[in-house]
Amino acid sequence: MPPAYTWELCVDLSSASLWAFEYKQPTPEGDSRRTQAMQRTPSLPIVIALAAALSAIAIAAVIAYFQIGQSRVDSNGKTITAFSPAVELGGPFELVDHQGRTVTDADFRGQFLLVYFGYTYCPDFCPSELQNMAVALGRLGGQAAEVTPVFISIDPERDTVEAIRDYVPHFHDRMVGLTGTPEQVAAAAKRYRVYYAKAEDASASEYLMDHSTFVYLTGPDGKVLSVFRYNTQPEDMAAVIRMYLDEAGQGA
Repeated sequence: MPPAYTWELCVDLSSASLWAFEYKQPTPEGDSRRTQAMQRTPSLPIVIALAAALSAIAIAAVIAYFQIGQSRVDSNGKTITAFSPAVELGGPFELVDHQGRTVTDADFRGQFLLVYFGYTYCPDFCPSELQNMAVALGRLGGQAAEVTPVFISIDPERDTVEAIRDYVPHFHDRMVGLTGTPEQVAAAAKRYRVYYAKAEDASASEYLMDHSTFVYLTGPDGKVLSVFRYNTQPEDMAAVIRMYLDEAGQGA
């Protein structure tokens, strides 16, 4: 009986190449080994099909994560739209603040929070987003007192209480910095579905962290009301925050 062959179709997206007609042949010992692989340049229809499939996956992921929340027209005739998470975000956590005190989500109940996950060694995204948060709060005027800006470290290895204490005042005098053990940080990040990972680079003297860059607005119950994508303009962020503050005031 001729040997059985298993045919495989392998796609290498990093080089946009297609491995086709790759098969494995069993050895007498019963282990399979690769006997032949032939690489060819993919045709344009294949490239287009792959690109379309990846785009569809990306769009589906965004739709699964976000949903259009409340929308209204402000006094200047501008439509304000809040992007709300399609899944429940926020909830219980236990961390250490920049004064060295252990805090939990219960310590912030009754307050609106503007939350960002980052790290003090971050060279670009974190300072930019924290600055946007501070400017947005400034646009709220007296209502800003109802919102507490919060920075949560995703790099507990380097972000000690002292490091956080030195860092947060650069952005806002009321900003609360939070850190903790790796386990505490991971648990808090999981509640907000925050991605983070150490980016290893042998040529760098200090490691960087890969992480998601959303800003979260949480309500008095600790649940996320709205999510701001990276580089949301401060005036747009402030408009959404004001909308929720006004509604909370009307319901009081």
